[in-house]
Amino acid sequence: MIWLIGNKGMLGTEVARQLEENKIDFIGSDRDVDFTDEAATERFTAGKKIDFIINCAAYTAVDKAESEYELAEKLNADGPRNIARLAKRIGAKLVHISTDYVFDGSGSTPRTEDMEINPIGVYGETKAHGEKAVAEEMDEFYIIRTAWLYGWAGKNFVYTMIRAMNTHDSVKVVNDQKGTPTFAGDLAAVIVKIIKSNVPYGIYHCTDLGEITWWDFTNEIKRQGIECGLVVNPGCAVNPCSTEEYPTPAKRPAYSVLSKDKIQKALGIKLPDWKESLGIFLKSEMFNREMIR
Repeated sequence: MIWLIGNKGMLGTEVARQLEENKIDFIGSDRDVDFTDEAATERFTAGKKIDFIINCAAYTAVDKAESEYELAEKLNADGPRNIARLAKRIGAKLVHISTDYVFDGSGSTPRTEDMEINPIGVYGETKAHGEKAVAEEMDEFYIIRTAWLYGWAGKNFVYTMIRAMNTHDSVKVVNDQKGTPTFAGDLAAVIVKIIKSNVPYGIYHCTDLGEITWWDFTNEIKRQGIECGLVVNPGCAVNPCSTEEYPTPAKRPAYSVLSKDKIQKALGIKLPDWKESLGIFLKSEMFNREMIR
């Protein structure tokens, strides 16, 4: 039995769908079970034989985190620590999702799992604390760092940019931050493979393949969106700008491309190219057109 925490979020919804497709028994929880509360998690798991816990719950509002440190720390660090302690007590393995924002964005080569982390914002700092907490409390864990996540359920960059392009004559997007988009369907598939495989415990990086800027991403969203009939204002200009021209409360890493060599070798897979996965996302019946209106 698997316990999926955050089963109604963007990633959790997709993990739940793929667990069902693979006929893997699981129970899900969202805000109905406070995963930061020891007594609440003990009550929820009492009498259940749980072999795996997948934690997709987190505080992900990067800019708001700068003024909500305590809440971000509670959800991104205290919660994972509580879950790791519980997992060890009941003999369960843990899959915990982390982020590229644990890196500071320096350098120009893909970040490997053994590179030193150095977050530059509250979100990344609290996620780093969560990683440390998991590693301190148990041994049988998988920490998966991902980046630029989008999926069919919930708000994300792709929905936002299509809506913006359909309602504005131009959009301004930063072109000096490099990373890689990740389709939630691809990340969920990797999580399911980990559960079904016997791969070594530890930290893994998982995004789609490629190295682009947010401006590159937006241009491809526009191109494919026009082809799919989702972008109905093809004249909208996608203008590049620097990070300095688009200030935000939280600093973002300038370079956060993650190396996927370790996860691909461990699972014997080749992750898809980001453009390919974007096409699958846009063309699917599960694409939520209400999110672009």
